[in-house]
Amino acid sequence: MILFKRAGDLAAWLAQQRKGGKTIGFVPTLGALHAGHISLIDISKRSAGVTVCSIFVNPTQFNDPNDFQKYPVTLEKDIYLLETAGTDVLFLPELSEVYPNGTKDLEHYDLGRLETIFEGKYRPGHFQGVCQVMRRLLDFVVPDDLFMGQKDYQQCMVVRRLLAITGMSTRLHPCPIIRETDGLAMSSRNLRLTAEERKKAPAIYRALTYLKDGLAAAGKTQSGDRGMAAAGTMPSVEKLMAGAREILKDNGLRIDYIALADAVTLEEGNTIVLAAAFLGEIRLIDNMLL
Repeated sequence: MILFKRAGDLAAWLAQQRKGGKTIGFVPTLGALHAGHISLIDISKRSAGVTVCSIFVNPTQFNDPNDFQKYPVTLEKDIYLLETAGTDVLFLPELSEVYPNGTKDLEHYDLGRLETIFEGKYRPGHFQGVCQVMRRLLDFVVPDDLFMGQKDYQQCMVVRRLLAITGMSTRLHPCPIIRETDGLAMSSRNLRLTAEERKKAPAIYRALTYLKDGLAAAGKTQSGDRGMAAAGTMPSVEKLMAGAREILKDNGLRIDYIALADAVTLEEGNTIVLAAAFLGEIRLIDNMLL
């Protein structure tokens, strides 16, 4: 694995790879890597000639400065994981490399309603920061294919919007969520959970599963045994949502949102369920396609 800290050096090396006919796959990260990140590396390696991973903790996407300061840094472990996975290139830029003119008065992107709902509502400015850093990283790497985890579902939609706004030809590939054996979605933030909080954290997965199973059962009833529905034995969507919220509250999670939406637009619909909740000071997010 080759490590670059300068964007110019990285660009020159990648240009030589393209001359040799190789395509470029890119996995951007904030570090504190886990098996979910490595799954993205594996997917990239199966389809791209060269796989580039970046580690950069971007200050502009943290609407809470304390969250930025406390973000876990595990660089030695990260490098070991990337080398073991067969990553071709690690891009490890300094702040001044990404933002040579500082982080004040940066460009603004028109993200429409994506910036006002769910994560956009609860983390004002977050998606502008995502776009600001992604635009720079994409300009540095110019990848053919971009691999991102579906756990940050709305972020994937925002990056898709960024690609459309900028006219970049990079293909975005949202990749499946990787979970712990108890269902908790793998996340760098999980490292900050206490032992007791870690035991409670899978409740967010159980709440999503409860909703998915309940909606699936209701759908089967509507297309099959209508007698149960008529008798009132099948719970309504409202009751299912209330039950999911209770699962979270019973395990000490403070809910920002748990909601059904359309998986394509995130407007009103019933093809994805998304959730965000605090456990102690750690904010967990998850989603499940229906």
